[in-house]
Amino acid sequence: MSITPRTPLRRAGARTALLAAAVALTTLTACSDNNDTGSTGPGRDATTAAPAQPASLTCGGAGIDETAQIRYRTEKLIEAPLSTIWELQTDVERWPSWQQPVAGIERLDEGQLREGSQFRWTTPVPATATTPATTLVITSTLAQLQPQSCMSWSGPAIGDGLRIDNGVHVWTYTEVDGGVLVRTEENWTGAQVEADVPTSTAFLGAGLEAWLTNLKAAAEAHR
Repeated sequence: MSITPRTPLRRAGARTALLAAAVALTTLTACSDNNDTGSTGPGRDATTAAPAQPASLTCGGAGIDETAQIRYRTEKLIEAPLSTIWELQTDVERWPSWQQPVAGIERLDEGQLREGSQFRWTTPVPATATTPATTLVITSTLAQLQPQSCMSWSGPAIGDGLRIDNGVHVWTYTEVDGGVLVRTEENWTGAQVEADVPTSTAFLGAGLEAWLTNLKAAAEAHR
């Protein structure tokens, strides 16, 4: 998760946008990137076909909820060893040291991070014209983890007057010339966020972009 924009939202969907602004809810579910695929819809021919859309990221054959209205995908080249990037992402208790939006985090189980592991973390949300300042509490369950390849987690984000029913977050890591291509994709579901899909999607995207920027800075600083 990550928090970015803090500008008050004053439209009818402000409650959902604020949820989105507060977090990029995580659900580690990323492992391998499928091939891009295109489609030709009814009434389209070869000259009017819609541009090819990338297939969803997957880890262990599982990905985001493709029926969700709120989805975002992005990627970034990080010039650092894969081992460094992987350690930063999987040492969840140290997230606050390189991600300012993560106010606190705790593991709900012991031992090495593994499939089924759970962690609870918090992120502050500022007040807007329609919602109070609050703290979102996110409980994430690790669904898939393939070492130095991909991972995914999911769970709700709940605060005073704010709620994301579920978020699924996928990450994949591919070594390429010059570093590691880190891809991430996430979706949100829930009545509050779905009340204003464009705004919620925009804030989800801002959160994921900020997460990748922070990860890149932290990883490249440890080279």
